[in-house]
Amino acid sequence: MVDVSGKEAAVRTAVARGDITMSSGALAAVLDGTVGKGDVLGVARLAGIMAAKKTPELIPLCHPLLFDACTVDFSPDKAANRIEAVCRVKLTGRTGAEMEALTGVSVALLTIYDMCKALDRTMTIGNIRLWEKSGGRSGHFKREEDAEGRRPC
Repeated sequence: MVDVSGKEAAVRTAVARGDITMSSGALAAVLDGTVGKGDVLGVARLAGIMAAKKTPELIPLCHPLLFDACTVDFSPDKAANRIEAVCRVKLTGRTGAEMEALTGVSVALLTIYDMCKALDRTMTIGNIRLWEKSGGRSGHFKREEDAEGRRPC
């Protein structure tokens, strides 16, 4: 692990985004709450938060971090048959939360896939990326625009 003992504790935030595309029928079932396994977005939100907290158990050499806040939110896009997931992590510590936010959004999307795979096995998870981070020596990073022209939140 990298030695962070010489760093000052600072408020750090990280935002990661990703999306899942699916058939219009699967998306309708998610939004209508008729998926057989239950409340897809509610379960995916909880899974994403739990995964973010367990990042050091999943990614070798990640420092265990105590969060001040962690959220996972979803934005459905019916025209594109897509759900975008956004994971935000905030903490006070000596190292950043980028891996935690990326892990949270990834597991949230995997959970949607798992809960909907009986409806659509052609779902595609993609566009997982760090969207914004702040705090620490490297300063503030904010993605200006992604490949699809979406602006930061």
